[in-house]
Order: sequence, then C-alpha cells, then structure tokens
Amino acid sequence: MDLYSRQIVGWQVSDNMQESLVREPLVRALLKRRVKCGMVIHSDRGGQYLSGKMKKVVKTFKLRQSMSRADDPYDNAWAESFWSRLKAELAIPKGGYESIDKLKTILFEYIDGYYNTRRLHSSLNYLNPVAFEAEYYRQTG
Repeated sequence: MDLYSRQIVGWQVSDNMQESLVREPLVRALLKRRVKCGMVIHSDRGGQYLSGKMKKVVKTFKLRQSMSRADDPYDNAWAESFWSRLKAELAIPKGGYESIDKLKTILFEYIDGYYNTRRLHSSLNYLNPVAFEAEYYRQTG
C-alpha cells in the first residue's frame, strides 16, 4: 500500500508463507513505481521480512526498512484497516474459497476493479486512490 494515496501497488496470494510471498510483490511494486532512494517500507515483524533475500531487496533499492513494534497493531494501522475493509466488503464465505485461483480472481476484482479505482476514501477528499494520484500529478505536472 502506498500510504500517500492508499493505492494497493503490489499483492500476491499463495498457499504458503514463504518469503517470496512478500518479496516478489514488493519488487514488482518498486519497479512499477520507480521509487527514489531512501523510501521507507514498513511491515510487521514476520520472518519473511527479515530474510536474506528481503534484505538484499532493501539494499538494492536503497530503501529504509521499518518494522512494527512487538504486539503493537497501531504501527501498521493502514494495512490493518485495509484488511478489515476487504474482509467486510467481500463477505468472505465461512469456509473460504474453493481454490487459490478463485481467491486470486476475487482479490483482483476487489483491489484493481474496486478498491484502487472506485472506492472513495475520506482521507483522500472522497476520491479513489487512482484519481487522487492523478489529481496530484495534474497539479504538480
């Protein structure tokens, strides 16, 4: 999530919790957004974020890594809010979805077809994330 616009810029789904689950979408997002040196990436304290491969990404892109304090959900409030909204707005079935492919389709439709492009955010002057960024670039152009 880009905290400026609240846009989800990278995500991935898997049936495991290997470090590639967080590293690969981060790299795609960094390449897509052409970030500047010193950008801060924030995460919880999961082992995936501490792996050698993740540290290499941080070093390669010249990022600053920030992690939540132990047992403090407020450090990552934006991500927690996103997950809360996603769960509420998708009305996820009790037993989950029948396959990972079905879940990927549902998440793609939600993230790229609704959340980033149509869902209005009060913190963004009631614009969606894509429109908020477009307005920023129009004004600073």
